[in-house]
Amino acid sequence: MDKTARATQGRQLEHPETAQISLEDVLSALADPIRLRIVHDLGQGHDDMACIAFELPVSKSTSTHHFRVLREAGIIRQYYEGTSRMSRLRTEDLEERFPGLLSAVLLARSVDAVVPGRTA
Repeated sequence: MDKTARATQGRQLEHPETAQISLEDVLSALADPIRLRIVHDLGQGHDDMACIAFELPVSKSTSTHHFRVLREAGIIRQYYEGTSRMSRLRTEDLEERFPGLLSAVLLARSVDAVVPGRTA
């Protein structure tokens, strides 16, 4: 069974349709450094990552909040695989709505991560 099929079984989480993703919501979600870090980590070639795989400097409840904000903004898609909540970037959906935005954000975040004195 492929990942898409698994994502449609079991518990379901609410996600905005592609046409409902707003630029304001996306930019607001990406303005937070923790959420930007999550998006950057997902953009590093990982198809799907369990929420517990992220090494975030926040509590579990705060981490859950950040993932919810990203999901409700339409930046990530989440689904359950067993007891794990898996996350993946909605790369195609974001490219359709806002061409070039996600790649520009990921590039800027990568540059910030290697520039001495910049907080990443």
